Amino acid sequence: MILNKLSILNYKNICQCDINFSSKMNCFFGNNGMGKTNLLDAIHYLSFCKSHINTLDSQIINNSEELCVIQADYDYEQRAENIFCAIRRKQRKQFKRNKKEYDKLSDHIGLLPLVIVSPADSELIKGGSDERRKFLDVIISQRSPTYLHALIQYNTALAQRNALLKAESQDIALFEVIEMQMERYARLVYNERNSYIEAFTPIFNTFYQIICQSSECIALTYVSQLSIEADLAEKLARTRDRDRILGYSSSGIHKDDLEMKLDDYLIRRVGSQGQNKTYLIALKLAQFDFLAQKGQTTPILLLDDIFDKLDADRVEQIINLVSGERFGQIFITDTNRKYLDAILAATNNDYRLFKVSQGEVFSMNKENDETNK
Repeated sequence: MILNKLSILNYKNICQCDINFSSKMNCFFGNNGMGKTNLLDAIHYLSFCKSHINTLDSQIINNSEELCVIQADYDYEQRAENIFCAIRRKQRKQFKRNKKEYDKLSDHIGLLPLVIVSPADSELIKGGSDERRKFLDVIISQRSPTYLHALIQYNTALAQRNALLKAESQDIALFEVIEMQMERYARLVYNERNSYIEAFTPIFNTFYQIICQSSECIALTYVSQLSIEADLAEKLARTRDRDRILGYSSSGIHKDDLEMKLDDYLIRRVGSQGQNKTYLIALKLAQFDFLAQKGQTTPILLLDDIFDKLDADRVEQIINLVSGERFGQIFITDTNRKYLDAILAATNNDYRLFKVSQGEVFSMNKENDETNK
């Protein structure tokens, strides 16, 4: 899959731009706060119908403007795809595929597979379990509509049970129906997550060892109540009284976690800044590789300011990796051209270089390109 052209109107600090991209490498440089990350975030939005950093839609629209538009042309396995998104204040966002509006935004998820590596990923290590569950959900949902449906249905049933708990309802029959729904969909989600981690971990280990060039031992462990509880509905029934006091459901797959370890210890407790960054980059590159192997098309890779806190050897290994043929179209940002020039020098593929300043994008390629501003 290739993103050929991106048009933006009023997305954060980007007032307006129309950009034509290389089918392989696209590099953006400029000072912090100029709009580089916002460009990548707009591309992410078109894949997932939301910002990577969970910015509210009302905060995405530039300043006092009333409308934000993102539109892109893709080459999807030798067929053209046009994706249009309009965000209006106090209105439902609009997503269209080839001029036909989606009935449900969830129907769009997975069409445009994408992996982003950014400074915000540090929350995967230092944040709560919800961040790590979201990491799993984003990956699996892109290749399994069945998983996404089960996850949505589980979360709907969970919200219904929590509402009953807070209402102190005594409708036992209604509790039983909801808890049976939670059990049904939780089992589907658990099985998918467990299978994914088993297949994903060896790929992750390979990327980590390539980048760090050392004997450090890393591991991912999926922790879930369903691994020891035979019947979630039965457990939910047992904990109703306690959950009424708490005001929420204390059991279920919404409590799952992904333990990230370095040499048998949680990396958030023992890892250096460089080790943490290497761990996260290896996670995301493995995510890309997994999606590329299992999906219908090659994902897009977004690399946002990834070289900070890494030593020269690790930077060199990452450059060698992303410049290789296993990766498809890449978008990468940095505050200066040092590493970008090194990446471009390492590849014989087509590339485009852009400067971003005050929300404007300028092509730095030698050929005259009036469309890139």
